[in-house]
Amino acid sequence: MGTFIAIILAAVLTNNFITVKTYGICPFLGVSKNTKSALGMGVAVTVVMAIAVAVTYPVYNYLMKIPSLSWWDFQFLEIIVFIFIIASLVQMLEAIIRKLSPSLYNAMGIYLPLITTNCAVLGVCELVIGDMSGIIGSGFVMNFGWAVLYALFSGIGFTLVMLIMSGLREKLNCCKVGKSLAGFPISMITASFICMAFMVFTYIV
Repeated sequence: MGTFIAIILAAVLTNNFITVKTYGICPFLGVSKNTKSALGMGVAVTVVMAIAVAVTYPVYNYLMKIPSLSWWDFQFLEIIVFIFIIASLVQMLEAIIRKLSPSLYNAMGIYLPLITTNCAVLGVCELVIGDMSGIIGSGFVMNFGWAVLYALFSGIGFTLVMLIMSGLREKLNCCKVGKSLAGFPISMITASFICMAFMVFTYIV
């Protein structure tokens, strides 16, 4: 139970992909102008993160390297393989949603192609195959179940920050902002304050 809670807190708060690792900044700033868009992107990223890790983790550990065969080692191709898998998953997910639920596709389909180039998705796939003891705790060993759980809650953490940012930007649209700060500058300042706020969790968790 302790490991379960540690993974959730690490993924959502203490090692949030946007506020701590600064992954996925492009959609964070570009698709957070309103809450509906932010939620659509967040949900899509969460789904792709979980599925991508569920596919890449066993591919890396059981196909790209086989401990009993010293000559069978293709770990140096991991980034290329992971990007290919992520792009394929995004295309398949887009086709499935378009076929099974046209209304859902119309609501979030425009955000799906952007996920292919979202470094947060590739980042979580790379992170779970490495040493996570410094993030979760000493002696922690990542297995398939923990990897998928971490990816799922990393996506939830991504969505949370996207919603916070979109809410603040909608509030700012109702305020008078100096001409020199209007638009992108005030968005960057807002993002900086969000990141500083999330730093508090590194001291209390």
